[in-house]
Amino acid sequence: MGATARTGTAPAIPKTMKAARMHEIGAPLVIEDLPVPVPGSMDVLVRVRSCGIVPNLGNILSHWPTWFPHLPQPPLPAIFGLDPTGEVVAVGDQVHNIRVGERVYVNPGRSCGSCRHCRRGDGLACQHYAFQGYFGFSRHALQTLRDYNTAGLGEYMTAPASAIVSLPDNISFDQAARLGYMGTGYSALKKAGVGPTDTILVNGISGTLGISCAIFGLALGAKKILGTGRDKALLEEIKALAPSRIEVHSINDGPVNSWARSFTHNGEGVDAFIDCNGPGAEHETFREGVNALRRGGAIVDIGAIAGPVELDIHYLMDNNMRLYGSAWFTTHEGQEMADMVGSGVVDFSILETQASPLDKVNEAISGIAARHGGFSNFVIHP
Repeated sequence: MGATARTGTAPAIPKTMKAARMHEIGAPLVIEDLPVPVPGSMDVLVRVRSCGIVPNLGNILSHWPTWFPHLPQPPLPAIFGLDPTGEVVAVGDQVHNIRVGERVYVNPGRSCGSCRHCRRGDGLACQHYAFQGYFGFSRHALQTLRDYNTAGLGEYMTAPASAIVSLPDNISFDQAARLGYMGTGYSALKKAGVGPTDTILVNGISGTLGISCAIFGLALGAKKILGTGRDKALLEEIKALAPSRIEVHSINDGPVNSWARSFTHNGEGVDAFIDCNGPGAEHETFREGVNALRRGGAIVDIGAIAGPVELDIHYLMDNNMRLYGSAWFTTHEGQEMADMVGSGVVDFSILETQASPLDKVNEAISGIAARHGGFSNFVIHP
């Protein structure tokens, strides 16, 4: 195994780097000097310039083993950091289509690459699937976390060449660090088959996940985007993105079902319902979204409301409805998003970036609670 430069002059790579590591669950991250990792033959080495952090990161660091003891985290001491962007500084000797100096986003989704699911291109179904620098989705994922034990809260990290998204010049590293959570919404829209003839309903449209459904729903040509939330001021800011195509509704002002159906032909219901509400959300809001759906429509959950939700399965069957859980997105979908920004179809300038240096990472994580809905974009600069 070895790292080489394919084009141009390879930048000088130091022996050590700064990284923030967690030594104890719930304890502050510690800034340390560590060896710069060496990429394998099919890997790249990235100099991280920006790493996105989101409200859920504090829960991951403090509560994950208690809430989900069956799902592994990276073995301690561990470097976290889910959404890294930066420059490729070295490539493995079997990497041929990524060049040194390329600006990239690193998709943190990791799978084994060799099981029947991976071989058919469905890595998210792999038993070994994990988020590098975050957590795994089954006990089998622990090996994946060991194989890739660096992440975005360090100056350098390794990743498989297959995880790399090339960035256009018109997206900054800070903006691209939001591609992960934008991608969650984008993949949900694609699973639902959203297109130009569709009216869609998005619960929690003004939040971290919901805003992606708004901007990519517009880009995919959705005829009408209906968004719900609590904060009326934030909802109006979402509507202002496309006043003729976006309608908003506060759940404090009445049921979602009848409101959403009023925007559809003969009140038949929306074509797709995407729920972005998180674990603290009321189940009734989700059920109202289901009841706003037309025959043959699609439901996609990406917010992970907590606990068992009562659903009338007979109703879903009779109405030929589809229910998806969607956890992330593929690297190909990540490249699609980046290219949409590159072509001007999508504009990430709506994001309001708040950047912090690596040595202020603990303060930055605790400060995420005060944010401007999904418009806020918190990043760390390693």
